[in-house]
Amino acid sequence: MDEYTKSQALINSIIGEGTRFRGDLDLKGLLRIDGDFEGNIRTDGRVLVGRGGRALCLIEADTVVIGGIVKGNITATSKVVLLSTSVVIGNIKTPELVVEEGVVVNGHCTVSQDARVLAAAPKGDEGSYSVDWGRRAPAAGAPSVP
Repeated sequence: MDEYTKSQALINSIIGEGTRFRGDLDLKGLLRIDGDFEGNIRTDGRVLVGRGGRALCLIEADTVVIGGIVKGNITATSKVVLLSTSVVIGNIKTPELVVEEGVVVNGHCTVSQDARVLAAAPKGDEGSYSVDWGRRAPAAGAPSVP
């Protein structure tokens, strides 16, 4: 467990390994994704996509920590953390961005404390992503993009 996830002792919602979920989630607190998720996420708390997690979604949260694969746009009011095993295909808007070595990002990153700058950032093609969940990322090394 890394420093970004140690402080999260209470997980309100979880999509476990081997689980596939499709839908929209509006929640309070922390959501952890270790399986496959497709939809939209909105929370005033944190979203954590674990190393084996794969999400095809739009994320709006206070803090977002990615260790797996996310295809879709991420908007965080506090911070986005991209762990070394993460792959993000989509745009990121946040006041603070932490990126570890080895991360793969394909999209626009807008990092600013100014809300006007974040509001003017590229919106991307929300909802136009496609995915093939039949392929899994290899256990060792950098994850492959589905």
